Amino acid sequence: MYFATLVLLYAFITETFFILGYSYVTKRAYQWYIHLTDDKKVAKQQKLKRDLLVLKSELAKTSSQDEFAKWAKIRRKLDKGLADVEKLSRIDSEINLNKTAFELRTKSILWVLVHGTRLIIITWYTRSAAFYLPRGWFGPAEWFLWFPMAPRGAVSVAIWMSACRQVLKQIFKLTNEFILPKRVEPEEAQ
Repeated sequence: MYFATLVLLYAFITETFFILGYSYVTKRAYQWYIHLTDDKKVAKQQKLKRDLLVLKSELAKTSSQDEFAKWAKIRRKLDKGLADVEKLSRIDSEINLNKTAFELRTKSILWVLVHGTRLIIITWYTRSAAFYLPRGWFGPAEWFLWFPMAPRGAVSVAIWMSACRQVLKQIFKLTNEFILPKRVEPEEAQ
C-alpha cells in the first residue's frame, strides 16, 4: 500500500499543476526568481511603476481648481515619471524578453517533469503491482486491472495512476463548483 500511496501523491501533485496551469506556476516561479536574485533593472522598473500609480491616485484626489499649486507639482512629477518610463522602454523590452525566456524554459521543464516522470514510473514498474485485490472481486474483468503486465490478481501501476488522476480531476471539479462563486448572468430586459 505504500507504493500505491506514493502514486496517489504523485498524481495529486501533477493534477495540481494541471489545475493551476503552467502559466500560473511559471509566473509565480518568475516572481520568486526576481525576489531571490534582486535584479536591479526589474526593481527599478517596479519602483517607477509603483511611484507613478501613487502619483496618479494623488493627482485624481487633488482638485486642479482649488489646489492648483499642489496639482501642478504632482502633474510635473507625473510627467517626469512618464518621461523616465519612455527612456526605460528599451530596458522594459529586455526585461520582457528575459521574462518570456524564463517562462518558456520553466514551462518546458515542468512539462518534462510531469509527463516524463509519469512515463518513467509506468514503464519502470510495469511488472509491479500497486496493490493486490482479493480473488473474485471483479470476476472476469479482473484481467483489465492487471493490464499490461502486473501479476494476476493485482492492480497495475498504470491503471492505478489513471484511476487516481480521474478521481482527483472529479474532486477538483466538484470543489471548484462549490467553493468558487458562480457568475450571475443579468436578466435580459423585456
